[in-house]
Amino acid sequence: MFNLIFGMGPQEILVIALIILVLFGGRKIPELMRGLGQGIREFNNAKANIESEVKDSMKELEEKSKEKQKSGPITRND
Repeated sequence: MFNLIFGMGPQEILVIALIILVLFGGRKIPELMRGLGQGIREFNNAKANIESEVKDSMKELEEKSKEKQKSGPITRND
């Protein structure tokens, strides 16, 4: 499955993992992963905030349209 999606086999993944280990060292990898996790968490929080704002706006628009429908058509007596 992974091979079909990314076009990489186990050998390529192992080589990439070894290169990362050599470049950053064993002590820096947990820090990098922690930073990555915080970034993903912040992204998900921002996404949830945007979704809630959009839903709130949709509810407000629906309520306004219902109020307009209840009041009926506006007629002018000229």
